[in-house]
Amino acid sequence: MGNCQNRNDKNLDGCNCTYPRKRHEICCECIEYYRKQGELPTCYFNKNDETTFNRSVEFYMKSSSHNG
Repeated sequence: MGNCQNRNDKNLDGCNCTYPRKRHEICCECIEYYRKQGELPTCYFNKNDETTFNRSVEFYMKSSSHNG
């Protein structure tokens, strides 16, 4: 995807990803990456659930991120 025009501090403030990745705060690239993996991006998960590193849809549906 290359150059995301939406890379900015606002995205960084809302990004809870603990991975030091090149896609960090570049939402369009992050979403594309996880979609290809069949997973959800980190921002779908709360901080506690994110630390499990489980990005599956199944985990999300059972997690406190989805259920409040």
